[in-house]
Amino acid sequence: MVKIMTRVSLGDAKVYDIGVERDHNFTIKHGFIAANCFNKSHSTAYGYVTYQTAYLKANYPLEYMAALLTANSGDTDKVQKYIATCVSMGIPIDPPDINRSGVDFTPVDGKVLFGFSAVRNVGHNAIACILETRETTGEFTSLANFCDRVDLRAVNRRTLESLICCGAFDKIQPNRQQLMRDLELIYDWAQSRAKDRAIGQGNLLDLLGGGFGGTGSKATNNGFESAPKAPAVLDFPDQEKLRMEKELLGFYVSDHPLKALKQSASVLGPINLAQMGEQDDNLMCVVVMLNNVKKVVTKKGDPMAILQIEDLTTQSEAVVFPKIYERIGSLLEVDRRLIIWGKIERRDEQTQLIVEDAETVETVQILMLELAPEQVLAIEERDNLRNVLKDYSGERAKIPVIGIIQSGNNRALVRFGKQFWVQDSHTAAQALQNAKFTVHVRQLV
Repeated sequence: MVKIMTRVSLGDAKVYDIGVERDHNFTIKHGFIAANCFNKSHSTAYGYVTYQTAYLKANYPLEYMAALLTANSGDTDKVQKYIATCVSMGIPIDPPDINRSGVDFTPVDGKVLFGFSAVRNVGHNAIACILETRETTGEFTSLANFCDRVDLRAVNRRTLESLICCGAFDKIQPNRQQLMRDLELIYDWAQSRAKDRAIGQGNLLDLLGGGFGGTGSKATNNGFESAPKAPAVLDFPDQEKLRMEKELLGFYVSDHPLKALKQSASVLGPINLAQMGEQDDNLMCVVVMLNNVKKVVTKKGDPMAILQIEDLTTQSEAVVFPKIYERIGSLLEVDRRLIIWGKIERRDEQTQLIVEDAETVETVQILMLELAPEQVLAIEERDNLRNVLKDYSGERAKIPVIGIIQSGNNRALVRFGKQFWVQDSHTAAQALQNAKFTVHVRQLV
């Protein structure tokens, strides 16, 4: 709200309002304009831009999303949100590729391909060198081929390590740990060859091969087979590869630690972090990755923590106060997958999750009830089921109850409300079996 301080006549002039008969344009203190003078020309321009972007998204979704990701590449939260949008639209995201990626996000073969500019430690000079070399002398065929052809003054060792760890060389050699071990030897080898070429002291194999570069058979045998190699090693574990991707790209690309839990997680918490600010209900349950744990000591000397969490849609912040931290503090480790129960708290325009409880996904259980249609329709059966579940529910109940209604070849899944969740799966299951219900205890993973 604004308060009009003074009014100054500017003489007669045409005024274009939004159609409200009695409202007019007012100039308020310090030259600001009152909010009710949002004119038609302004709203028309916004409407036209909205129409254009909606048209592009509907008719050229691949190109539109690639442009959107490029325009927001400096904002990790927005990029993660748009990547989640791509996934929901059925648009795959490919990690960087040394032989296909350009500077920015690019639509290629029905996918959005990561650009080199989105990779940490890869500067503009390195990108220009890689693209120019690839364009003039063809695709890279090995790590040795790459190191020998590019200018290592522009593409330094740290840049190469980042490209390897984010998956840019996967199409050439999928074993990233082997590439990292080879790099220790190949980089010095390639530098030595570059110095020899600079002083005109070519290698005999260079002379026989007819120069380095190109894609022909001579080029592929241009001394690269003599490049040193480290002893064979196993690749990094999947979790380690994803961790490095997250460190270098800002988010997971080739996979996500929570993707395998997507279907199971929807049973526990149908709300994701991106929807958190839209919820009227203050209570929620989310399945997240723990990205960072900042331990804090209160004025009273009690420990608490501020968490950075993420799911498949976005990142957010969560707060663990001392009383809760005392109970779940041992679970708060970076890169751990957690189920978090908490309350939504809004301060100004920001939304936080106040943690009330947490468990690792590996320990979470689900109570699965098999129900026949006649059991669902019978009032006595429903009352009996409700009473048993109520006996084993409570404020600390964290085990969800799922009903599966089987009728012929048709199966329907029913998610019971939180008031029917139980505190102990085995005692509740035994009570349900005694009441003639078919029930199974299942792990989330």
